[in-house]
Amino acid sequence: ATSITEAGYVGEDVENILLRLIQAADYDISKAEHGIIYIDEIDKITRKSPNPSITRDVSGEGVQQALLKIIEGCLANVPPQGGRKHPHQEFMQIKTDDILFMVGGAFEGMDELLMKRVHKDNYSLGFKQTTNHHDGNQSVIDSVRHQLNPDDLMEFGFITEFVGRLPVLVTLDELTKDDLVRILTEPKNAFVEQYQALFRMEKVKLNFSEGALLATAEKAIEQKTGARGLRTILESTLMEVMFELPSMSGITHCDVEAEAIIGNAPVKLSNGGSEIIELATLEKRSA
Repeated sequence: ATSITEAGYVGEDVENILLRLIQAADYDISKAEHGIIYIDEIDKITRKSPNPSITRDVSGEGVQQALLKIIEGCLANVPPQGGRKHPHQEFMQIKTDDILFMVGGAFEGMDELLMKRVHKDNYSLGFKQTTNHHDGNQSVIDSVRHQLNPDDLMEFGFITEFVGRLPVLVTLDELTKDDLVRILTEPKNAFVEQYQALFRMEKVKLNFSEGALLATAEKAIEQKTGARGLRTILESTLMEVMFELPSMSGITHCDVEAEAIIGNAPVKLSNGGSEIIELATLEKRSA
């Protein structure tokens, strides 16, 4: 949702969301009219200020107003090539009545807002709730999140009409360590599989120990980067090895242990699966 602006301003019109659905349906309008649209980072289009302003909020409240029409159901005119609409171009028409709209986001700051409401007696007396997200009590945070209601969304910056178009509210718990390990290994083109494919191009077998996978997940949780941070952690661990391998010979195995992920030990390289070679030794040989 971050690239969408109110019609007439720099950025994408809301109709471009419908265009991407039509493209995903191979331009079959009847199929697209029964599709699903998920709008991510919806929390980025909240009102920038609760007070009226003489300047238009074209990426906040203006976008919410623009989304209302297509979410509630209408016959929308969509430019085939995307971009801005102008009166002399042809349009594709699509009915949005039967399209399922889903929105989501990180909602930074919502935990604090919910804590204040749920524990308002403590806050009204001037004492901040002692068991909150700063204390790392995740079970308390998850419990409070599940008490989210429409009033909280309006307090967060959504207009009443927009919240009214979202009849079902669902909160998600934090990804666990096991969840992150599964993300590393199970999906099609998982991160581990991608790096193993890169190493195969150098005729090197890349192995991750179970401890390395757990350490990667733990580091992502510690850094609060979630699943998006997994690739960064693997990249920083393997970057030096990937840079050096093309200029070296005789390396057949690369083993990543937990200590390498943490940064306390180098990645293990070996010749024929037997001789352990330090990266520093390889650099000397190639010099």
